[in-house]
Amino acid sequence: MKGGCLCGAVRYETEATPRHQGFCHCRDCQKSTGAGHCCYLIFDRNDVEITGKTKSFSVISESGVLALRYFCESCGSQMFGMGPPEDPRLTVYAGTLDDPELFKPTESIFVRSRRHWDHNRLDLPEYQLLPG
Repeated sequence: MKGGCLCGAVRYETEATPRHQGFCHCRDCQKSTGAGHCCYLIFDRNDVEITGKTKSFSVISESGVLALRYFCESCGSQMFGMGPPEDPRLTVYAGTLDDPELFKPTESIFVRSRRHWDHNRLDLPEYQLLPG
């Protein structure tokens, strides 16, 4: 999978299979995307190669841990996020994939925050918070 920002200054690539793919309806994702949810793919950090200059913004997430969101310093596209250094996961936002059809959602999380106007027609498992 390959992807990048709107202007092309930041690129990422991985040959790994995502650990999880789905829709997150938490308020952080709603605010950071300006939409009802984000579309995410979660990989191991070490499996994704990133090139180009990014900036980040950190916040304590709805789950209570540090969340860093990375965006292109030129065009502002948000492309990926991650937690604190000890968390090995990296979240890629599906809209930044070169081929968005590679996104195959399998779950919806933080549905307790889902807006009444943001429902999909997919029959996916739903979790009030995080699964497990």
